[in-house]
Amino acid sequence: MDIAAVSMVMSQSKLQQDASLSVMKIAMDSAKSNGAGMVDLLNQTNAMQNSVQPHLGSHIDLRV
Repeated sequence: MDIAAVSMVMSQSKLQQDASLSVMKIAMDSAKSNGAGMVDLLNQTNAMQNSVQPHLGSHIDLRV
Protein backbone atom coordinates (compact mmCIF):
# COMPACT_ATOMS: atom_id res chain seq x y z
CA MET A 1 0.00 0.00 0.00
CA ASP A 2 1.33 3.41 -0.82
CA ILE A 3 1.26 6.45 1.43
CA ALA A 4 -1.68 8.10 -0.35
CA ALA A 5 -3.89 5.03 0.11
CA VAL A 6 -2.95 4.72 3.78
CA SER A 7 -3.70 8.39 4.28
CA MET A 8 -7.14 8.05 2.68
CA VAL A 9 -7.97 4.96 4.76
CA MET A 10 -6.93 6.73 7.96
CA SER A 11 -8.94 9.82 7.04
CA GLN A 12 -12.03 7.74 6.28
CA SER A 13 -11.61 5.84 9.54
CA LYS A 14 -11.40 9.10 11.51
CA LEU A 15 -14.52 10.41 9.76
CA GLN A 16 -16.45 7.24 10.65
CA GLN A 17 -15.28 7.48 14.26
CA ASP A 18 -16.31 11.14 14.49
CA ALA A 19 -19.74 10.33 13.06
CA SER A 20 -20.18 7.47 15.54
CA LEU A 21 -19.23 9.71 18.45
CA SER A 22 -21.67 12.36 17.30
CA VAL A 23 -24.53 9.85 17.14
CA MET A 24 -23.54 8.50 20.57
CA LYS A 25 -23.61 11.99 22.09
CA ILE A 26 -27.07 12.60 20.65
CA ALA A 27 -28.29 9.29 22.08
CA MET A 28 -26.82 10.10 25.50
CA ASP A 29 -28.45 13.53 25.56
CA SER A 30 -31.78 11.99 24.59
CA ALA A 31 -31.48 9.37 27.35
CA LYS A 32 -30.65 12.05 29.94
CA SER A 33 -33.65 14.10 28.84
CA ASN A 34 -35.97 11.09 29.00
CA GLY A 35 -34.66 10.15 32.44
CA ALA A 36 -35.21 13.64 33.79
CA GLY A 37 -38.73 13.63 32.36
CA MET A 38 -39.50 10.32 34.07
CA VAL A 39 -38.23 11.62 37.43
CA ASP A 40 -40.45 14.69 37.09
CA LEU A 41 -43.42 12.50 36.18
CA LEU A 42 -42.85 10.28 39.23
CA ASN A 43 -42.60 13.32 41.50
CA GLN A 44 -45.87 14.69 40.10
CA THR A 45 -47.55 11.31 40.62
CA ASN A 46 -46.48 11.19 44.28
CA ALA A 47 -47.71 14.74 44.83
CA MET A 48 -51.04 13.87 43.21
CA GLN A 49 -51.48 10.80 45.43
CA ASN A 50 -50.72 12.81 48.55
CA SER A 51 -53.20 15.52 47.61
CA VAL A 52 -56.00 13.04 46.82
CA GLN A 53 -55.50 10.84 49.90
CA PRO A 54 -53.38 12.76 52.43
CA HIS A 55 -54.18 10.38 55.31
CA LEU A 56 -52.57 7.34 53.65
CA GLY A 57 -49.02 6.62 54.67
CA SER A 58 -48.92 9.02 57.60
CA HIS A 59 -49.65 6.49 60.40
CA ILE A 60 -48.44 2.97 61.17
CA ASP A 61 -50.48 0.59 63.33
CA LEU A 62 -48.33 -1.91 65.24
CA ARG A 63 -49.25 -4.85 67.46
CA VAL A 64 -46.72 -6.69 69.54
